Amino acid sequence: MKIDVITIFPAMIEEFAAHSLLGKAREQGAFDLRVLDLRSVAVDPHRSVDDAPFGGGPGMVLAPEPIFETAERAGVARPLILLSPAGRRLDHRTVDELATGDGFSLLCGRYEGVDERVREALVDDEISVGDFVLAGGEVAAMVILEAVVRLLPGVMGNVASGVDDSFSSGLLGYPQYTRPATYRGMVVPEVLRSGDHGRVVRWRRAQALARTCELRPDLIEVRGGLSDADRELLEEFGLSPGA
Repeated sequence: MKIDVITIFPAMIEEFAAHSLLGKAREQGAFDLRVLDLRSVAVDPHRSVDDAPFGGGPGMVLAPEPIFETAERAGVARPLILLSPAGRRLDHRTVDELATGDGFSLLCGRYEGVDERVREALVDDEISVGDFVLAGGEVAAMVILEAVVRLLPGVMGNVASGVDDSFSSGLLGYPQYTRPATYRGMVVPEVLRSGDHGRVVRWRRAQALARTCELRPDLIEVRGGLSDADRELLEEFGLSPGA
């Protein structure tokens, strides 16, 4: 897996990629990350990569020359993805697509955005991490890096961890508990202490269904609603679609 990140703040990406699961995966060679400094191709004394917008207006715009030159000189991995509020919304399906490919590149926008010619002639896709505006694409790049890398083979110690994640099955995750069994009067559900693996699996599925119905009914709608088997499972554990 080859991942390239184009940014004017390479230290932000490098520092983030040096820690936790991401850092370990990089050290072990699970993926090859190149952080490309957009200012490295600038020729003026100030290493400028932006300019005022034609037609006037506030802020500055990332110029096309340094972006094209950086991408072409490095031969960046494709697809080249522009991180932008105008992009398609990031979701688990998109993350899974990226994780099963050979690699990709992320272009971190800044200021008022990038020159439109970059969007038209260089990038292959646009992704947004949500309906809000960030100061730049670096935080969005970090989100995608962590979401994708943790799904790569061998990165997570327990293969089942990724399978049970929220959204992997189209549902939110089920409640999790650990020791002690009783804390401040709050007791871990008996079913999880029963040793009955089959019942635990059914309970977790029922809890995930109930939680999704309550908090993200839109995900249930995407699934085509609750099946008869889903309703029977909720009834088995005394849960309602709105519980």
